[in-house]
Amino acid sequence: MFRMFLASVLYLALCVGANAQDVSGLLTGEMRGLVLHDAPQPASDLPFLRVDGTEGSLADYEGRHIVLNFWATWCAPCREEMPSLQNLHDQLGGEDFAVVTLATGFNQPQAIRRFFEETGVTDLQQHRDINQQIAREMGVFGLPITVILNPEGEEIARLRGDAHWDSPEAIAVIEAILVGG
Repeated sequence: MFRMFLASVLYLALCVGANAQDVSGLLTGEMRGLVLHDAPQPASDLPFLRVDGTEGSLADYEGRHIVLNFWATWCAPCREEMPSLQNLHDQLGGEDFAVVTLATGFNQPQAIRRFFEETGVTDLQQHRDINQQIAREMGVFGLPITVILNPEGEEIARLRGDAHWDSPEAIAVIEAILVGG
């Protein structure tokens, strides 16, 4: 019985290692900067504000992989990046995957709405991390920062700076992560 358990653990470890290796082999182009963590990191459970003023948290997305983008209305690279996040959401968003944007710092709701309108973002939620509590807890210094969370709500990867999240390289990485579990 113990040998069967040990063999199962070894098999699982090999599968997880193979999936991580498969993803790391896809880190080309702008995705070269994506740092895959050796072990999942805890994500914040602090609340954010939804556009309607109610509180939410990352736990609201539990059970899905998440591309979580920290951004601000004053951030020029964020303006460049946001349409590609919308496109990523359009291509892969669903029951198993979500793109979540979190405006961190002083970002008024009307400024966020205007930013989304000007950049052509129509379907992403407008969440706010008003006092940068979530950003600080998750070690977000500088914007934009994008983290990828597993279905358990743990951080498994991070990219500092902007990227074209709808590029073939980014789509391949996200799809490999989704398939890998």
